[in-house]
Amino acid sequence: QVQLVESGGGLVQAGGSLRLSCAASGRTFSSYTMGWFRQAPGKEREWVGSMNWNGNTYYADSVKGRFTISRDNAKITVYLQMNRLKPEDTAVYYCAANTAGGAYYTPYDFWGQGTQVTVSS
Repeated sequence: QVQLVESGGGLVQAGGSLRLSCAASGRTFSSYTMGWFRQAPGKEREWVGSMNWNGNTYYADSVKGRFTISRDNAKITVYLQMNRLKPEDTAVYYCAANTAGGAYYTPYDFWGQGTQVTVSS
């Protein structure tokens, strides 16, 4: 069983920055593919980006160049640095773990509870 706990959400003005953290449990964290997703009110959950076990990152076009994923395996934490935020980035952000270390587009088997990000115009 893997537990994921997100933090760092909040209210920020457009153009500002936030860094989300996702603290994980699991002795083999370094082998997981970690992903970030978001869900805005009335919309389906969408993929934001992922980092696999060897540090390769992948991003949705909507956030590419503005968001950066990193991980600290010693702290078993993955981060989502969000810069140049836009009102349309407002959503609940979730981190997720693919414990098989699969490609970023394969299913994630553990999810956090989410953290709210609100970007005001």
